[in-house]
Amino acid sequence: MHKKRYTVTGLSVEASYTSEEVTDIFQPLLQKLVNMRAEKGDRVLVYLAAPPGAGKTTLSLFLEDLYKEIDTPYTFQSVSMDGFHHYNHYLDSHMVNRNNQTELLRRFKGIPESFDVNLLKETIQKLQNQKHVYWPTYDRLLHDVSDKKLKVEADIILIEGNYLLLDKPVWNKLKGLSDYTIAIKTPLSELEKRLIDRKQKGGATLAEAKKHVKRTDKPNTELVLEHSQPADYNLILNHGKYEKITPQNP
Repeated sequence: MHKKRYTVTGLSVEASYTSEEVTDIFQPLLQKLVNMRAEKGDRVLVYLAAPPGAGKTTLSLFLEDLYKEIDTPYTFQSVSMDGFHHYNHYLDSHMVNRNNQTELLRRFKGIPESFDVNLLKETIQKLQNQKHVYWPTYDRLLHDVSDKKLKVEADIILIEGNYLLLDKPVWNKLKGLSDYTIAIKTPLSELEKRLIDRKQKGGATLAEAKKHVKRTDKPNTELVLEHSQPADYNLILNHGKYEKITPQNP
């Protein structure tokens, strides 16, 4: 068993993966990315797309750590799209139509409309032709975009987020900016407890957490699972463990 502890958007999270997950899935996947970088001769951009609660942020950090064990001249860095949320002051001054009602966008924070997808697109485009880019971050303790930015300059960059493969206007332009895409498929039943636990760790009561999951996280999960473009490589999270789903490009 491989265990690591990370700080994810301001919260302490323990990552635990089996030896089979590491040797059968993660190590071969990382080696593939190394080979892609060598063949391309330039930076490789990889997406890790998954519904809320599928463990994509923690997995991306673990992959970054695991990559250090590979003998390669190329650098690797993982980043999250969470920093591209609109600031709270924007969410508090804009409306969205949900369930045939016009409501404050802040109430549905986490839906695609609450992200600045154009800024995300522009920033990913910069990664294609600039040596380094400053990447915005999100603080889950502040519940807002942080003032801190990451300097992103690696040879292989793994970007994780819910909507990177979303087949909706503007979002569907992101896939064309990537070199390789990974998706995690997860049953709704697998996610509910994970999502409620995550909200509670962020300071919500049990009742608030359940309400948020029902109002925002569950619809977001359904959106990702039902309206995403195909990925090059697919995983399924089953009872807390990742399994491969016949990849299109093994």
